[in-house]
Amino acid sequence: MNTEEFRRYGKEMVDYICNYLETIQNRRVTPMVSPGWLKNEIPTEAPFHPEPFDEIMKDVEEKIMPGVTHWQHPQFHAYFPSGNSYPSILGEMLSDAVGCIGFSWVRATCF
Repeated sequence: MNTEEFRRYGKEMVDYICNYLETIQNRRVTPMVSPGWLKNEIPTEAPFHPEPFDEIMKDVEEKIMPGVTHWQHPQFHAYFPSGNSYPSILGEMLSDAVGCIGFSWVRATCF
C-alpha cells in the first residue's frame, strides 16, 4: 500500500467506523455463531497475493462481525464504554502512526 492508497482507504475506514457506531443499535449485541465458526469461513493458508481493500472489508462485515460482541451497543450492559469516543479513536490513530508504545525504560536524569 502506498501513501495515496493509505489516504483513500484511511478515509474509507473512518467512514466505516462512523457508520458502524451510528448504526450499532441495529446489530445483535452478542453473536449467534457457534465456537469454531470462523475456522470454516477463512482459507487454511495465507494468500500469495493481497486482496483488494473492498474484499477485505466485505470479509470483515460477513466473517468477522457475526462473531463480535458489540461492547458499544446501547443494550450491552456488562461494561461502560470508556475508550471509544471519536477523540479516543483519533488519538489511537496518531499513536499507531508514531509507533509509540507509551513508556520508556530509559531513566531520565535531571541536572
